[in-house]
Amino acid sequence: MEEVYVPDTSVIVDGRFTEFLKGRVPAKVIIPEALISEIEHQANEGRSIGFAGLEEMKRLRKMSDSGDIYLDFTGRRPNEWQVKRAKSGEIDNLIRQSAYENSSTLVTGDLIQKSIAEIKGIKVLYLEPLKIQSKKIETFFSEDTMSVHLKEGTRARLKIGKPGKWGLEYGSYILNREELSVIANDIVERVRNNENSFLDVDVRGATVAQLDNMRIVITRPPVSDGIEITAVRPIRKLSLEDYKISTSLMKRFEETAEGIIVSGKPGAGKSTFVQALAEYYNGLGKIVKTIEKPRDLQVSKEITQLTPIEGSIERTGDILLLERPDYTVFDEIRVTSDFVTYSDLRLAGVGMLGVIHASRAIDALQRFVGKIELGLIPQIIDTIIFIENGQIADVLELSYSVKIPAGMSEEDLARPVIEIKDFFTGNLLYEIYTFGEQVVVVPVKRKQKRDLRWILDFLQKELPDIPHEVDFDSSGRLKIYVPSQFISGVIGGGGNRVRTMEKNIGLPIDIEEMNSIAYTGKATAEVKNNKINISVGQKFRDREVEILVDNSPIFSARVSKNGIIQVKLDSTQGRALRKAIAEGKQITYSSV
Repeated sequence: MEEVYVPDTSVIVDGRFTEFLKGRVPAKVIIPEALISEIEHQANEGRSIGFAGLEEMKRLRKMSDSGDIYLDFTGRRPNEWQVKRAKSGEIDNLIRQSAYENSSTLVTGDLIQKSIAEIKGIKVLYLEPLKIQSKKIETFFSEDTMSVHLKEGTRARLKIGKPGKWGLEYGSYILNREELSVIANDIVERVRNNENSFLDVDVRGATVAQLDNMRIVITRPPVSDGIEITAVRPIRKLSLEDYKISTSLMKRFEETAEGIIVSGKPGAGKSTFVQALAEYYNGLGKIVKTIEKPRDLQVSKEITQLTPIEGSIERTGDILLLERPDYTVFDEIRVTSDFVTYSDLRLAGVGMLGVIHASRAIDALQRFVGKIELGLIPQIIDTIIFIENGQIADVLELSYSVKIPAGMSEEDLARPVIEIKDFFTGNLLYEIYTFGEQVVVVPVKRKQKRDLRWILDFLQKELPDIPHEVDFDSSGRLKIYVPSQFISGVIGGGGNRVRTMEKNIGLPIDIEEMNSIAYTGKATAEVKNNKINISVGQKFRDREVEILVDNSPIFSARVSKNGIIQVKLDSTQGRALRKAIAEGKQITYSSV
């Protein structure tokens, strides 16, 4: 008497059932309508397991047509609510009923289904996962292949090389839909039967799988205009030593950096660097976890890899806090909930290593603006690493202060400002602050500094017939003091003249009345080559000043361009000054 078997969904979607039957023909196979309905539903939803199930059903039909098995369909189609509650066991229950009513053997790859069937007294066979040897997607890979891109109607495209240094090669023939369907179904079947593999996403038209060390994305219509398979594989695993990191940066990683963002373009080598940094912290005796979508980092067993719980990254964050990690790798930050979870974990005291796509280092920070309160950003991010061509290209550090933003001068414009500096040079590169109702990221231009001598020479040419003196206030503004009758002329019609001077000097200028400040000070006298050099400063250049000894006037003279008055030793003034120097008397000057 031939055996009668009833398969359930678990052995249909991964191809185990036809393999099971090959050594048991002839046999009778009863397919419950509930199973057909579920496979049809999954395929209509565009899920890979649905298409894999359809392929297995086609193989059963071929076996029936060849006379190896007798194929029969029985039972009723499930109600809509039963299909929607398939994960709750409604479909499995209908399949068990079919096996019981037909006095047949239930064939399953689901341990829970097996246990329930045994409890109900149903004869059941449990199939172990198949050791599938097919390596269809691997046939496109060579030793130095980074990624494989397959799309129906085109030739295979292969990225050969390493991050930042790769070339594109093409396959020798055009791929068709049937071939890609076989490859996609093979991937899904192997993932379901490999304990080191898993499906991260399987929705209508899109599947994301981790098959051993390969990250695979499968898209179908309506998500894409045809079947496309992208498989990415790490070339080699690096350590921090391979990056030739400076001592100062290594010290920062070890002692102060706890809010790290690793940024770069797709394929630049961000994940490879983060893996190395995670292993470094693990080697320091730190507890390291990861949040990944999908879980494709190649890290040691000590590092636990987590994924969103029921699609919620916030729930994963809650679990992480209970596990008390020292550092968490977040690969990668994409949507608003990711930014919020990253900041929540960092504010809770967890060291964070975030991965984010950006074309420049500053762009990674800009992606946080608007998603996180501005004042929190420097508390959750202290270091930004930009990876380019597989190496560290830029390192930025953040600080927070209340100051007048660069380019502004009025003291009442002071506000909280996030400063972004180059870690290696200390140069201020950007400032982030609120301007009106907008948050702005402003590049800080490094102006060419004009020294005092250049400014005095320029003003002497610009104001040749106008007495003037210069000074700087605490905010760096240049103050030019002129007699009151010349103020309007120095400012110019509509302020044009002073604006021209500001443009040439590179500093904001204030014009003020000359008598609004005092012009006295202590002079420095030095005997040199039969002369006495009296230094009063360049701000009195080409001006007449009076020299005093213990507040008693001695003589008046014009100051040279170097801010010095020279007096011969054997002159009346020279002898008086030499005596004052010898007696230690105070020599001062006063503008005339």
